[in-house]
Amino acid sequence: MVLTAAVLHAVWNLAAKRVSGDGFAFVWWYNLFSVVLWLPVGLAMLWQGGFAQLGTLVWAALVSGVIHIVYQLSLQTGYAKADLNVVYPVARGVGPLLSMIVAVLVLGERPGVQGLVGGVVILAGIAVITTGAGASASRTGGTGAQGRMRSGLAWGAFTGAAIAGYTLWDDHSMASLGLLPVPYFVMCCVWQTLLMTPALPRATGHRPLVPVLRRNWWQVLVVAAASPLAYILVLQAMRTTDVSLVAPARETSIVIGALLGWLLFKEARPGRRLLGAAVVLTGIALIVA
Repeated sequence: MVLTAAVLHAVWNLAAKRVSGDGFAFVWWYNLFSVVLWLPVGLAMLWQGGFAQLGTLVWAALVSGVIHIVYQLSLQTGYAKADLNVVYPVARGVGPLLSMIVAVLVLGERPGVQGLVGGVVILAGIAVITTGAGASASRTGGTGAQGRMRSGLAWGAFTGAAIAGYTLWDDHSMASLGLLPVPYFVMCCVWQTLLMTPALPRATGHRPLVPVLRRNWWQVLVVAAASPLAYILVLQAMRTTDVSLVAPARETSIVIGALLGWLLFKEARPGRRLLGAAVVLTGIALIVA
């Protein structure tokens, strides 16, 4: 389940990367389609499990939905301003790193020497990804590559912070509140759609929404189907398998995404960025082992 989720995660991020402009409207459309596709499944599972947890489900999903909106919009902005091979591994690396820091400072957990080494390795992997292109741009006198690299690092880090936020909250919702994964995620999508709707006119400059769907209909469908499925598989796996096995296997999406980004988008310096992605993955494995 987790390896399937890793592939699905990389695939839907590739689809999102192919969208140019219209980021807010695109995110709204795929959230809406996620509700359409997954609401019947969520209601069926909620019916089987009983509606006793509905009140808790609604407010817990509201918190997660707000954080997911920040995540989705920052990720889409990063893809518009920088390469996938920078934004994606930085975001996926910073998320677990910040989760560990919060666990130490707020929750009182002690990761041990191996966890701390893992955090340092993640930072080293991000440095491998980001330093090469900057040096190359300086030698050639170009500033465009440096600007895209800085944007990718900044938006990737911001996206990673959002990942850490929803990861910690969703873990609380699954482990402490005992919520069902599918109804919970569907309710998140409902909240995301509802909360974004009033801001659509301002965010889109009052431009019509249908043309955005016509231009990007297959990307909307891919993200609407694959993104919830990938995360639901991870949530379900965590209910039956140790997180020390689930987490590192999930983050194989970093290498998959970096490889596919190079193959499909012909992004520069694939060797260095793949190496950096692998180093980030190693650091994550050390944290959760």
